[in-house]
Amino acid sequence: MATYSVQSECGKLRKVIVCRPDLSQKRLTPANHDDLLFDDVIWVERAQWEHDQFVKIMRDRGIEVFDVHDLLTETFAAGEAARKWIIGQVCTPYTVGWSLVDEVGAYLEAMKPDQLAKHLTGGLTVAETRVDVVALAGRSLGAAWVGRDPAAFILPPLPNSLFTRDSSDWIYGGVTVNPMYWPARRREAFNMLAIYKFHPMFADADFDFWYPGLDEHERLHATDFGHASMEGGDVQPIGNGTVLIGMSERTSWEMIEAVARQLFSAAAVDRVIACGMGRDRAHMHLDTVFTMLDRDVVTAYTQVTDNITAISLRPADKEGAFDVTVEPGFVEAVTDALDVGPLRVVSTGGNRYEQEREQWDDANNTLALEPGVVVAYERNTYTV
Repeated sequence: MATYSVQSECGKLRKVIVCRPDLSQKRLTPANHDDLLFDDVIWVERAQWEHDQFVKIMRDRGIEVFDVHDLLTETFAAGEAARKWIIGQVCTPYTVGWSLVDEVGAYLEAMKPDQLAKHLTGGLTVAETRVDVVALAGRSLGAAWVGRDPAAFILPPLPNSLFTRDSSDWIYGGVTVNPMYWPARRREAFNMLAIYKFHPMFADADFDFWYPGLDEHERLHATDFGHASMEGGDVQPIGNGTVLIGMSERTSWEMIEAVARQLFSAAAVDRVIACGMGRDRAHMHLDTVFTMLDRDVVTAYTQVTDNITAISLRPADKEGAFDVTVEPGFVEAVTDALDVGPLRVVSTGGNRYEQEREQWDDANNTLALEPGVVVAYERNTYTV
């Protein structure tokens, strides 16, 4: 039986899930990019080329790279259960309207696996549904309203699927599939949960679901998790039984408590360090200001990390309770947790203006492929 885990932020990477830019990014426009959480439209063809170079670097180092589109296609080809489940999640009276749910659901049911995968990330327009909106207009508000524009979205695209770290994250021997902060991203979690639940690579594998539980998939609906949210860019299993979780624009303390309870109950970790960093889009996730390069080397945007309030949670004697400690400093808490000696902190480079620019476009971020071997953006000008 296969087992999957992530034991540190800088260990040797063996398997990774990515999402190549494609239809969803091609549907970003000046009119909709704000709603879809992009600061601007992107040059998709260039993004595809850069993505392919990134994937090649990883494959050349022996890393197995899997794409979300391919995994979804294989998931739906493996059996009808996955198709029925995902359609039941994304095509509801509250996503496509009471009057269109049957017609849209039937159209999705009839799609071939690769087409269904394509539209679950790329979105589905009125024209693409092939639903006769003219005939339905007399009894459907949705058809009468959105049916006037063939390019209107029945299912909006998910261009942020690029950031596969956010919709799910692995913490040691298990995974969380995350209730995401913005509605524009929440359907990404259903795509990932379909993969983890039904894809042959994961269906019989040995790993835990830290969130949601295996029989609690409906908890990904916003009506159930309330204001609690979490995104994987805030989650870093740094090793030595510790996980960092940023309290940020996108991750709430309520969800940190929920995940910590699960982790402590399974004795999966000894310590959760909640990292209070404020609600600011410029540093929406912990990984935009702090990443590991090696077991004792980190890169940090110190204008933020020096002001992080680090709060350690440990399991208390009473089940479900915590021992809570406010730490003297963030880097000090990470140093103590790793227990590898003093950390070397590589600060975002340049003067103050250059640092702010380099952090804003994530140029100071890195991805460790193994200890001491990292990939960075070409626009990393001052931090290298």
